[in-house]
Amino acid sequence: MTQTQPRVQAAPSTQTLTIVNPVATPRSHAGGDRFPPAPRPATLDGATVALYWNGKQNGLDALARARELIAERFTGVTFVELTGALGGTTRYLDDEQLAFIERQVDAVVATTADCGSCCSWLVRDLCEVERRGVPAIGYTAAIFDEDARFSAKTFGVPEACPLIVPDCFSNKGTDEIRTMVDDSFDELVELLTTPRAVYDVLPEFDSMVLEGAPELHFDGADLMDAFDAMQRRFVANGWSDGLPLVPPTRRKVAAMVEASGLDGAHEVGDFAPGFGIGTVEKIAANAVMAGCRPEAMPVLMAVMECVLDPSIGLRTWAMSTGPQAPLILVSGPIADEIGMNRGICALGPGSISEVNVAIGRALRLVMMNVGLSYPGITDMDTIGTPMKFSACVAENEERTPWEPWRVQQGFAREQSTVTVNVPYGMTEFFDFQNSDPDKLVESWSTLTAHAVGTPSAGAWLIKKDAPLSAGYPFHGAFSNMLLMAPDHAAAFADAGWGPAEIREAIHRRTKLPFRQVMLNQSMPAFEISHPELRWLLDAPETPVTVNPSADCFEFFVVGAKAGRSQFCFGGTNSVTRPVAKP
Repeated sequence: MTQTQPRVQAAPSTQTLTIVNPVATPRSHAGGDRFPPAPRPATLDGATVALYWNGKQNGLDALARARELIAERFTGVTFVELTGALGGTTRYLDDEQLAFIERQVDAVVATTADCGSCCSWLVRDLCEVERRGVPAIGYTAAIFDEDARFSAKTFGVPEACPLIVPDCFSNKGTDEIRTMVDDSFDELVELLTTPRAVYDVLPEFDSMVLEGAPELHFDGADLMDAFDAMQRRFVANGWSDGLPLVPPTRRKVAAMVEASGLDGAHEVGDFAPGFGIGTVEKIAANAVMAGCRPEAMPVLMAVMECVLDPSIGLRTWAMSTGPQAPLILVSGPIADEIGMNRGICALGPGSISEVNVAIGRALRLVMMNVGLSYPGITDMDTIGTPMKFSACVAENEERTPWEPWRVQQGFAREQSTVTVNVPYGMTEFFDFQNSDPDKLVESWSTLTAHAVGTPSAGAWLIKKDAPLSAGYPFHGAFSNMLLMAPDHAAAFADAGWGPAEIREAIHRRTKLPFRQVMLNQSMPAFEISHPELRWLLDAPETPVTVNPSADCFEFFVVGAKAGRSQFCFGGTNSVTRPVAKP
C-alpha cells in the first residue's frame, strides 16, 4: 500500500476587484463660483433691518419676536417686512427684492429652514443677499445644520449664517417659538455684527464621503471576498441604496458608455442638489451598479435630460423632507426592444420587471452619487418611501384606446420617449363596479379631493406662479398622474371619452370647502398671494377646486386586466424627452 504524501497548502493569494469610481466631483470642487461674505456693521443702531419670511409655517411668529428683541437692544432701527415674491409653501426672493435689499437694507433676519428643500432655498437667499454686501441670518432647525452649511458651500458663500435653533418652528406654539428666538438672540447679534472670517479651505461634512480617484480597488481572498469588501465600503460611505450593487468594472462601464454614443468624459450637466459633474462615465457606472444592460443606456440618457430640466425642480425634491420620488414612463418601440414590462406587475418586483426596476434604480443611484443627494445631509426625507428605490413602467400601447402617450405629448408615433414625473405618493383607484364614465369619475374624485393633506393639494391658493424655469414648487405647473388600468381606459373610451374629457370632469368634481383645503396651508401666504379672494375668509364653506386647473391631471395606460389603477398624486411638472439611439 502506497502511503499518501502530505499535501502542501499553498500560500493564501489575494485577488483585486477594480471598479470605476461612480461618485461625481462637485462643481464647487472644480472651481465653481466663490464669493466672500458681506462686511458686518459694528452695531445695528440706526440700521434698516429686513424681516424676511419664506412662507414656512410659524416663521412670522419668530420674526415678530426677533423684531421686539432688536428694538429693545438697539436704537433707531427701521424694520422692513418682506415675503418671498415667488412660490407657495416655500418662497424665495426675486431679483427686484434682492436689488431692493442691496440698495436700502443693512441686515436681514430670515425664517425658516425647517425642511430639506426650504432649508436649501432659504440658504440660497442668504447667499444671494451676502453676495450683494448685506449680512443675513436664517433660523434653521438643528437637524438641518449640515444641510444648511452644505447649501451655503454649494451656492458659493460657505460663510453664510444659518442660526441654529433646537427644533422646527412648524407644529410649535407661539411660546415655544419665542423661547427659541430669545435663547439664540445673542448669537443673532454676533452673526450680524462680527466680521466673518473667510475660509481658506472649503468645509467638508462628516456624513458625506467624496472620492476623486478614477478607479477604486478592493482586495479579498477571492473575487467574491473582494465583492463583499466593495459592498461594505459602499454602505459605510453612503454610496449604496441599501441593496447589493453590481460592480461597475471598466469593461461593463465601457459598454454602457459606448451604448450612449457619447464620450465618457462628456458632461451631461451638473446634478442638484450637490451640483455633481455628471459625465457619461459617472452615469454609466451607476447604471451598471443598478443592474442595467447597455441597451437601456439610451433610455437612461433621456431620463437624465428630463431630471436636468429646470421645470422639474430636481434640487427641491432631492432634498425635501417629503417622500417625493421620480416615476419614469417609457412610451414607444424601445420599451419592447429592451424587454420592459408593461403588463402584470409592471412596477415590480419580479424577474418580468427586471429592466424596469434597473432603470428606476439607476436614477436613484445617479441622484445619490452624481447629484450627491445622500440621506442625513442632502436628502432629509422624514420617513422615506419604497418608491425611492425604483419606479419605472412602459406604456401598454396595445391597450391604450387613444393616441399613444408620446403622440399626445407632440412626438411622432415612430419615436420613443421618456417622461419623468415626481409624485408625493401613490394610492390605488379601485373600481370593479362601473362602466359609466361619470360614475368612474365620481368614484375617483373621492381620492383626488381627499389627497388634500399633501403639499400640492390646494397649494394654488398660496402660490404666485413663476416661470417654469424657476423650478418646482415655485411655478404653478404640476401633475397628478393616473397610471390607468386598461379596463378603466376601455370604459372611458367605449363611452366616447378621451383624456381631455376625463381631465375636465375630474377637475370639476375635485372640490372641497375653502376651510378644509386651507387646513395645512398658511393663511398669511393666501392673503399675500390672492388678495382678490379674501372674501373666502368670510365664506369658509365655499367649495373651491383642490387643483388650479384641469391640466393638473394626466393619464398613462399601463398594466394588465382588472379595474385597479394607481393614482400618483401631487407630482411635479411632467417632463418628456425623446430617446436618441446612437
